[in-house]
Amino acid sequence: MEKLSVAVVGAMGAVGTQMLATLEKSTLPYTEVIPLDASKNKGKTVLFKGEPLVVKTAEKRAFRGIDIALFSAGEGASLALAPIAVEEGTVVIDNSNAFRMEPWVPLVVPEVNPEAAQQHKGLIANPNCSTIQMLVALKPLHDRFKIKRIVVSTYQAVSGSGLPAIEELNNQITAYTGGQKIPVNIYPHQIALNVLPHIDSFLDNGYTKEEMKMLNETRKILGDPDIMVAPTAARVPVLRCHSEAINIETEKPLPDISTIRAILDQAPGVKVMDNPANNVYPMPIYCQDTGKTFVGRIRKDFTVGNGLNMWVVADNLLKGAALNAVQIAELLVEKNWLKGV
Repeated sequence: MEKLSVAVVGAMGAVGTQMLATLEKSTLPYTEVIPLDASKNKGKTVLFKGEPLVVKTAEKRAFRGIDIALFSAGEGASLALAPIAVEEGTVVIDNSNAFRMEPWVPLVVPEVNPEAAQQHKGLIANPNCSTIQMLVALKPLHDRFKIKRIVVSTYQAVSGSGLPAIEELNNQITAYTGGQKIPVNIYPHQIALNVLPHIDSFLDNGYTKEEMKMLNETRKILGDPDIMVAPTAARVPVLRCHSEAINIETEKPLPDISTIRAILDQAPGVKVMDNPANNVYPMPIYCQDTGKTFVGRIRKDFTVGNGLNMWVVADNLLKGAALNAVQIAELLVEKNWLKGV
């Protein structure tokens, strides 16, 4: 295929920075990478392969001649700019929540539903970070035993809220150790030394928007409107990598745990880390800066006929955002699907 021009929208943010770093290692045959951001950042530079790239403004006419744009600038920017980019001939892979549940927009995890990407009409949505890692771990089991119910509790790092949240946690830790008043600006409560059972806004049904994303996105990605998902999303004082305690119930009988481990370890994007007798299990400090979804604490749930528990950890800025988006782009090029259907 001919060489590509690739843009990163929101290049100055936490996910945008990670997208640039991920592009450096990708197989995409690009000739140029163009960082785009808000007008206030025009003229600033970002590093790409050790060289400074000048940031341009993400606006109308900025997408002409760009083949693929990776959006990481937030829902408002995506709603305003993604249609413009598509109109100007760019294929958009959007990391925000803006278009995920639109029926005409594919919601893609390459290890789970790659074929959906072919159906794009110029725009593909990247799922929520928590949904991505959960489904990478569950898809190989769903294919064999058909999952009918998922109960998931997430323990999400502050980087999911962007660079200001990372800075706030660091500032709160510094203030605590220095005996100073702890500043609280990003979250409704202190996050250092605390756990907040609250991500995004609460809805009338008692769940948060973050939790309902996991339900609705799971159904769309798996193509199963009847699968039941009961989520609880919490924010924890970890800089990077989300953790999830997942319980599933399947329609078909489950095999022994060693067989389940083998199925998972052979699945694309999954790494089994499961030797609890020797204190080996996934933890954020081991999973940062890796593209794998780590699975451990695999054990039967004896309260139901076909139940299973597991602990899943992945880097939310990589597999949960930047890497998944780049993998979608690589898939489009590999399959010659850039023009969609």
